[in-house]
Amino acid sequence: MRPQKKRWVQCEPGERCFRPQCKPLRNLDGVYLSLDEFEAVRLADLGGLKQEAAARRMKVSRPTFSRIISKAHKKIADSLVNIKAIKIEGGCCTIVSRKTKNDVTISRSC
Repeated sequence: MRPQKKRWVQCEPGERCFRPQCKPLRNLDGVYLSLDEFEAVRLADLGGLKQEAAARRMKVSRPTFSRIISKAHKKIADSLVNIKAIKIEGGCCTIVSRKTKNDVTISRSC
């Protein structure tokens, strides 16, 4: 199996866990959304970018981006339909912050 290529993530989530209030914590299952899946949802769904543009931002191919976002959508749907918590963690990512258009600062790698 090939080693996974690092994905570039520009937005680290403020909250790492979202849970429904209608179910007691002891009875709650969860799904894990990786940082790259979180970033894919942010770019494509919230930011309105096409997959090709979002893939370029994450420094992955368009087919890879498609697989990442498909996994994320499935996990989010599972959590909504089956009343599960969403935990955001992990993934093979480099978190970056952009100061100017051409100046990129790498904050840290996961």
